[in-house]
Amino acid sequence: MMDKFNEILLDVWREACRHIEISESTVTIAQMLVRHLPLSQVIVMRVNPERSRLDAAAFGLSAPPPLLGETGRECSSAQMKALQNWRINGGVRHRLGDRPFAPDLNFLLPMNREADFLAGPLRCPSGALGILLLIAAPGRDFQERHALMMEILLEPFAIALDNDHRLREMAALREAAEADKRSLLNRLGRRDLGDTIIGADTTLRSVMERVDRVAASNVPVLIFGETGTGKELVARAIHKRSPRASGPIMRVNCGAIPPELIDSQLFGHERGAFTGAVETYRGWFERADEGTLFLDEIGELPLNVQVRLLRILQDGWLERVGGRQPIKVDVRLVAATHRDLASMVGEGRFREDLWYRIAVFPIFLPPLRDRFEDMPVMANYFAERSAIRFGLPALLPTQEDIELLTSYSWPGNIRELGAIMDRAALIGNGRRLDVAKALGVMNLTAGKPSKAFFEGETPPTSDFAFLPLDEAVRRHIEAALVRTNGRIEGRNGAAALLRINPHTLRARMRKLRIDWRRFRFSSPASETEKNPPPSALQWP
Repeated sequence: MMDKFNEILLDVWREACRHIEISESTVTIAQMLVRHLPLSQVIVMRVNPERSRLDAAAFGLSAPPPLLGETGRECSSAQMKALQNWRINGGVRHRLGDRPFAPDLNFLLPMNREADFLAGPLRCPSGALGILLLIAAPGRDFQERHALMMEILLEPFAIALDNDHRLREMAALREAAEADKRSLLNRLGRRDLGDTIIGADTTLRSVMERVDRVAASNVPVLIFGETGTGKELVARAIHKRSPRASGPIMRVNCGAIPPELIDSQLFGHERGAFTGAVETYRGWFERADEGTLFLDEIGELPLNVQVRLLRILQDGWLERVGGRQPIKVDVRLVAATHRDLASMVGEGRFREDLWYRIAVFPIFLPPLRDRFEDMPVMANYFAERSAIRFGLPALLPTQEDIELLTSYSWPGNIRELGAIMDRAALIGNGRRLDVAKALGVMNLTAGKPSKAFFEGETPPTSDFAFLPLDEAVRRHIEAALVRTNGRIEGRNGAAALLRINPHTLRARMRKLRIDWRRFRFSSPASETEKNPPPSALQWP
């Protein structure tokens, strides 16, 4: 008899491991067992401690009995405790003839008390608990040998339930991840994770041609452009088009890292290398191994860090802070800056050898004021993004709005345009896009922005929409720089015009990311020849 059952058990194990969902394996196994046991039904229940429930997991041979209904049943705290004790200490329970079932587990009895049955706990490796019930056919009883066979069946059923439990956990995690993704995309105002480069077929066609030309190689790329022109999007486009697309891309803002932490952040550190280094830390270069490292604002790196960066670019080896073992890394470098690195080299603030190393293939991004051809498409894109982000109706800017937007100089470039469209959507509150108020423009019948507003002067009208303080200060400083032709110090400088100390003005300009060089529109030719802009250099 047992030899025969061993053959059956092998088939049971095969079916238990073949199917991912326990409902499928239970049906198949029940059909196998009915030929050898006096069965009318096989029931698998899942214990849910969080909700104090017995949930129906699978049925074999017939529909669920009234005990469970279609989904399960509630359990009291005493019943849940009895199930946990059974899991630890109990085995198969069998009502033979007039032998009473365990009093603490009477709630498991089917409504038809005349049917004989076997019950056993399913102890899953993951810690989950289930119950296997075998209900006898009407007028038939289980024997002791059937109870022994039931003991052997508990393990494959437990494995099948455990696999089903892990599948449900994975499905829940996937659903939570999808919900987080949707929430993040809504906050970003996007429908997918793809990076959109507006103007790739128009004003940025030459830029994208250079991206395609350099992506397949492994040479460093240096992206020039004012703040907010989309340098990170271009860096990601290079990565996605390169053979390293399956690897990581890491973005580091060099200007946002305190000078005393740059070495540790870029190159990592060993445990105990300095006070507070309680564990070994892998720097950005190690984390970007076999991928791309995007160093934004590379001009902010101190000279001593530039030396270490040059070594990595030359031979691909680094040492963590406090370490003695060289580490080999395979990283493609893409750098970006809004500064004139050529001038910084001449002033000794940027290493000449590093400059030649990273400027192998430069890409220059034009500012938004030179891309007004793309303004309608960009304004529509950001208007749709704002609607998604704030849950508002999708409203597109009118032709009057576009003319208003193209009349502005956009010192903050595309990033500022996105902020303006967000503000216009919020002010309009789903009824319209109030671009004029978002820009802080006076309500003039001509619908044109005030020149005084764009030069940083407050319009003498009650209709003026107040700007955030940092934005107002930034525009006021920029207006002073326009009037003083970019000069900061001296009797005719911006500091004197604003009646503040030049050092204080420079500190505020650094905080607000204002580059005084942009305001030297009337500088003499000799100055331009001495410090040529990046676009004037003879690059490939």
